[in-house]
Amino acid sequence: MENKNTISAASIETEMKEAYVDYAMSVIVARALPDARDGFKPVHRRIIYTMFEEHITPDKKFRKSAATVGNVLARYHPHGDASVYDAMVRLAQPFSMRYPLVWPQGNFGSLDGDPPAHMRYTEAKLARLAMDMVQDIGKNTVDWRPNFDNSTQEPVILPLLFPNLLINGSEGIAVGMACHIPPHNLGETIDACIALLRNPNITINELMQYVKGPDFPTGALIVGTNGIRRAYLTGRGRLLMRAVAHREEIDGCTAVVVDEIPYLVNKASLVEKAAQAIKDKKINGVRDLRDESSRKGIRIVFELKKKIDPDVAEREIFSNTYLETGYSIVMLALVDNAPKILNLREALSCFIDHRVEVVTRRTTYDLNKAKARLHIVEGLLKALEHIHEIIAIIKGSANTGVAKASLMERYEFSELQVQAVLDMRLQRLTHLERSKLEEERDQLIKTINWLQELLDNRDKMNEVITTEFLEVKARYNDERRTRIVHFDNTPADVFTDIDDDSDVSEYDSSEEIDVDYSDDSGDYEERHSEPNFDNLEEEIGSDNNMSEQTEAYGNVENGYDTEEADLDEADEEAQDALEVDYAGNYEDDGEVGEGIGKAESTDN
Repeated sequence: MENKNTISAASIETEMKEAYVDYAMSVIVARALPDARDGFKPVHRRIIYTMFEEHITPDKKFRKSAATVGNVLARYHPHGDASVYDAMVRLAQPFSMRYPLVWPQGNFGSLDGDPPAHMRYTEAKLARLAMDMVQDIGKNTVDWRPNFDNSTQEPVILPLLFPNLLINGSEGIAVGMACHIPPHNLGETIDACIALLRNPNITINELMQYVKGPDFPTGALIVGTNGIRRAYLTGRGRLLMRAVAHREEIDGCTAVVVDEIPYLVNKASLVEKAAQAIKDKKINGVRDLRDESSRKGIRIVFELKKKIDPDVAEREIFSNTYLETGYSIVMLALVDNAPKILNLREALSCFIDHRVEVVTRRTTYDLNKAKARLHIVEGLLKALEHIHEIIAIIKGSANTGVAKASLMERYEFSELQVQAVLDMRLQRLTHLERSKLEEERDQLIKTINWLQELLDNRDKMNEVITTEFLEVKARYNDERRTRIVHFDNTPADVFTDIDDDSDVSEYDSSEEIDVDYSDDSGDYEERHSEPNFDNLEEEIGSDNNMSEQTEAYGNVENGYDTEEADLDEADEEAQDALEVDYAGNYEDDGEVGEGIGKAESTDN
């Protein structure tokens, strides 16, 4: 017998490497990256399922957020309450989620970066769209696994009806990698799913006929098509985003009024940086700056001085503030519990394969249930044909067991059938009840034949899935909020408009990722003690790698902060693209107004 108290020598380098690999995989698989099938990290999935489990649904009253957070922690998520509440808040923010999945009541934060009220003050319940994520979850449509203390089961994935990974996007920083998936329009994405379902060989370029580009909850503009095409073809790309503005006449002067700002830009920081740029003379010709935003929408007013060229002033405003900023796309998600960069077709295929599996398992469940019911109905009909003899046998039996055995022997009932006969009420002996049983039998036979045909015929299965897609689209589709334009603000189309410098072609995006965390031995939990990650040391061995990764993406989890280095780089790119010469094109009328530098919001 091995002595457990034996101390063996080991290389500290080896021990540290193995421990860090375990930590890295725990973060990657269990916390930071979304699953390609439902687009959720574990914490979001647990929040949605817990609210469904607690019947905090759209038709019920709001429930305290603290209660939901407590239930998630107690049953499924062994981490801090702040992580759960922050994730729940983001699911409810209309400026973070293209299609919010939680209905909030109370202060859930703002575009200015204001924190939400404490969970004891706010309330929430599931949005209607979230109900389509848990539909048929009780029909063996997904796998289940034990929770952290083996006291209950939780779903491994949700049987959702729409591709949430693309529709709401995802942000996350793991170890040595990060995902940055933008949201998309539901109607466009559903149309692409239907096209791919009908034609599995469709190309990514053809899919771009349906998916025009990211569709951000805050609207704004995407400038150029190359970044979108590169992201859809390779899984990586960079967009230039631009705010939407118009001009007004205020007190005889021209004003540039901003109506929409880029996604993830903190409005208060935007106004603050603009005010500082005006004071530093980086922006000239602005006499006053006001934030007049309210619940009706965004309204940031730049009042210009007289005799100032509005075109030049507007260009300076955009190039020296967050009104023009970059957005990096990294379509990284978990596929079979391993991180993978996905192109557009692969992202859609992961969802469609999952949806086909869900519908197949649901159909099998319904088929087995219909066959079981038919078996019972046939037994009841047989019992009605011999009801007098059956009643006599039951009355003459010493106990229930004897009655069961006698009926099974004489009439060849199964155990389920004989139990149904013994449980049958006397009212079922009427002629009307017999007719109802015969109608139910005929209907069950039709249902069984239909369900079996679905399992045997993939084309019919695809028709059912397509019908469900169209129903979801009819319920939740809306117009695009983000417009795609050329650098001169004229409309652009990602499918028909290809910029001259586009050199991107279709290829397997799996070649893009440098690190392969997968092996042939199954899930990470099953191979936890014997990891096989040959390239991990190269990917995460640098001491500065994690800090660089964090700096590159900023605070993407909360969705408020944008890295200044990226923004400055985007500003320089925008200036180069616009080829603007600002020198000598303005006239200085004096000092900037006193109102500049403060965000005078009229409504919190």
